[in-house]
Amino acid sequence: MAAHDVIVVGAGLAGLRAAQVLTRRGVDVVVLDGADRAGGRIATDVVDGFRLDRGFQVLNTSYPALRAAFGGRLGPLRLRTFESGAAIRGGDGRLHTFSNPARRPSQAWATATDGLLPVWDKAKLVAWTARVLASPPARTAQLIDRSAAQEFAAAGLDGPVVERFLRPFLSGVLGESALTTSSAYVRLVWRSFALGTVAVPGGGMGALPARLAAALPAGTLRLGRSVTGVRAGVVHTSDEELTARAVVVATDPVTAGRLLPGLATPDMLALTTYYHVPPVAPTRSPLLHLDAAGGPVANTVVLTAAATEYAPAGQALVSSTLLGPAIDETVVRRELARIYGVPTDDWAHLRTSEIREALPAFPAGRPLRSDVALGDGLFVAGDHRDTPSQQGALVSGRRAAEAVLAALGG
Repeated sequence: MAAHDVIVVGAGLAGLRAAQVLTRRGVDVVVLDGADRAGGRIATDVVDGFRLDRGFQVLNTSYPALRAAFGGRLGPLRLRTFESGAAIRGGDGRLHTFSNPARRPSQAWATATDGLLPVWDKAKLVAWTARVLASPPARTAQLIDRSAAQEFAAAGLDGPVVERFLRPFLSGVLGESALTTSSAYVRLVWRSFALGTVAVPGGGMGALPARLAAALPAGTLRLGRSVTGVRAGVVHTSDEELTARAVVVATDPVTAGRLLPGLATPDMLALTTYYHVPPVAPTRSPLLHLDAAGGPVANTVVLTAAATEYAPAGQALVSSTLLGPAIDETVVRRELARIYGVPTDDWAHLRTSEIREALPAFPAGRPLRSDVALGDGLFVAGDHRDTPSQQGALVSGRRAAEAVLAALGG
């Protein structure tokens, strides 16, 4: 007889969501993870009183899977919201502010008349956004054959609107700037930004998996248990062998490929985030700052303008992210001086968070969903089975749990 009904390998969002669904159905579940805390790629460290997420991460209140995982109650996360829009440092040296007119009607005229983009380009962007919102997600999921670049070209979005706004804005979200990502996924991302609010928990992004883990039955989550091998009905750790009727591998894609030979896994994209502490915040606005000049910084934001809990009282924390591995910090600081329009020589460098495998690549042609049931009682979950996002991770965890329930007879 199996020692457990189900073993879940990995305590990231996908594994925690799978365990949540299964335990609520009365299934005996054990979640194993080699780390000392739950969360996988989502974590928050406290350094000298500052909360430093491992890489710039935010959540979007429009994610249906997020609300489902928390029973529709996001209040306990103490969400701190960012302003909808972006501040863009143009090639003309000016800082151009774009606000979502649906959220800030008072800024609609200023956004419409700003000179960074031609008026006709703004009209085409509004028209494309309307088509994205009018398209049901199920229909959008079928639009996988072309890239974001091809999508924009087909919509007549080219030239300044791409180079000065869409590419700078999306690069930090997608982890790539060539816009080779599937148009289906980009449409879903754009929809979520249009409908939702971007936020971070007051306690840091690590609060998200921590709350999911805390709600599991006692003894379900077992940390510090590195899994060395998986086969049908059996999981090996460094010091024991466990058996189960079903095994769900809910790790990052690279680890999943190692534990499940033959599993197709995507390429991984790198992101690096620099944390600085300025003597005085360069802006009081909780608005994402972008660079239309094409410099190395994909985006930067004063985190404490939205979440004061991210720093000791009276101090500011700036998070700046670039694509790829780390570069010379002084170069980043010089770029930040140009983007914010203030001297940065006296900014204290707190940490560089280099995440070599931050996001799965999602090129054109890939379906939005991949199978989670592999046969022989083996299942797989993670954002590489759905979309590279918290929404995708949570959905894949639920899908894997439902597949396990079906295999075990409900």
